[in-house]
Amino acid sequence: MIYRHYNSPFGDMIILSKNENLVGLYFQTQKEFKKIQDTYEAYKPYKHGVLDVFEQTKQWLDIYFLGDLPTFTPGLELDSTPFRLRVWEILQTIKKGEVITYKDIAKIIAKEKNIPNMSAQAVGGAVGSNPICIIIPCHRVIGSNNSLVGYAGGVDIKRKLLELEGIKID
Repeated sequence: MIYRHYNSPFGDMIILSKNENLVGLYFQTQKEFKKIQDTYEAYKPYKHGVLDVFEQTKQWLDIYFLGDLPTFTPGLELDSTPFRLRVWEILQTIKKGEVITYKDIAKIIAKEKNIPNMSAQAVGGAVGSNPICIIIPCHRVIGSNNSLVGYAGGVDIKRKLLELEGIKID
C-alpha cells in the first residue's frame, strides 16, 4: 500500500493506492485515517510514494476545493460486496449541487432487485463504508427530513462540502 498526504481546506487527508488506482481517500477525522496512520507507523506496510494517481487525485481535489467540478476522475479500484459496490455506483451519479436521501437510494435498489423495500439503514452502512470520500460523493446523501446525518469525516465537514457546492442544509 502506498500513501500520500493532502492538505485540504477542511483538514489533512490521506490518499491510498495499491497499484496504479486510487483505493482510499480519507479525512483525518475519519476512523479509517487513524487506523491507517497507526498501521503504517507501527508496522510499515505502507510507504510514502509518488504515483500518477496521486498527482491526478491532488489535481482533482485542488480543482474541487476551488469550487469547480473536475472533468476527469482518477482511476478507482473498489473492492467490496456487490451491495456496497452498487450503492457506491449510485453515489457517483449524484451531481454536484444535488443531494439524495438514504431512503431514495434504498428505493432505487429495491426496484432493481424487484423487492418491496430495502433498508435505508443498510444503505447508510454502505454509504458510511465508502473508501473514497468526495470523489465518490457520499457527502451528498442526507436524511429523509433533509437533515445532515452521518458522515465518516464528521457532520461539520459534510456541511462544508455541501456549502462549497452551493447547498445549504440547516
